[in-house]
Amino acid sequence: LSVEQGTHRLVRISPFDNQGRRQTSFAGVEVLPVVEQSDHVDIDESDLRVDVYRSSGPSCNPRDSDFMVRITHLPTGIMASSDSERSRTRNKVTAMNVLKARLLGRRRQEEQAKMDALKDEGGNPCGNQVRSYVLHPYQMVKDLRTEHEAGNPEAVFNGEIDGFLEAGIRWRSECHRPSTCSSVR
Repeated sequence: LSVEQGTHRLVRISPFDNQGRRQTSFAGVEVLPVVEQSDHVDIDESDLRVDVYRSSGPSCNPRDSDFMVRITHLPTGIMASSDSERSRTRNKVTAMNVLKARLLGRRRQEEQAKMDALKDEGGNPCGNQVRSYVLHPYQMVKDLRTEHEAGNPEAVFNGEIDGFLEAGIRWRSECHRPSTCSSVR
């Protein structure tokens, strides 16, 4: 379906204009894969360095239970620390939760960057048209890149787009050959 990406133009008699004038509308179509997102982050213990520091100083009353824990995820260099609890175990759990949140945030940024790379350049919606749907004065759907046409817009609106998809795939494969592609034929 990625060949459907681009600007689509619709020409029709506006149902909202009581003078019955012709209206042209544009829609930008963006085709992106469905990505499953998970809030779970798997962390291999061998990828972690855990540092434990004991409280000290003149204004501090150190006990065996007062520890600051810093966890470093070695592959990314992301660190998280906690000293809010009086237990080393609880501080480690808190630091691990912070680390997981930071790793999840990084993964989401990377996923967003991949999705952004798949998006079209945008540009001027009135130029670079992919397809025109004309309902007045005649009825026709025409792909402007491939010259593929259909005389029944209603069928195309109802999902009969296989001919357009096949023509678009052929057009795209021709575009990957040097000096055979033009953006609009």
